[in-house]
Amino acid sequence: MTKSEPSQAKVVAGKATPRGRFPHIKRAGDFLFVSGTSSRRPDNSFAGVEVDALGVTKLDIRLQTRAVIENIGDILQSVGASLADVVETQVFLVNMNDFGGYNEVWAEYFDYDGPTRTTVAVHQLPHPHLLIEIKAVAYKPL
Repeated sequence: MTKSEPSQAKVVAGKATPRGRFPHIKRAGDFLFVSGTSSRRPDNSFAGVEVDALGVTKLDIRLQTRAVIENIGDILQSVGASLADVVETQVFLVNMNDFGGYNEVWAEYFDYDGPTRTTVAVHQLPHPHLLIEIKAVAYKPL
């Protein structure tokens, strides 16, 4: 994204392909908007998910939260920004009982001088193994 292109959308190579016709990130002036991001990997597996031989599934909010934040960081890095540039987030949890684990991991990346945050419970996310999704807005002047 260059100064001559103040509004540009990008699908980031090496990240999980969006499950629809939308970009990972879009610049609008000095702001960067990161689409809702999950723990999905490029091979369509998910961080924080274990399924045993009997099909019993174990979902880990801490591992998923860490993977989501790292994915957002990678997406921002693709356009010369970082997590330090994030000014606002919206977090979607399938179960508010996961709030504590998610909040612990959040604190590994952000402090009170970090982005504002809204956390809401949702009925479901685009895959039954997902516990969390985060969208973000970063401020990174051209």
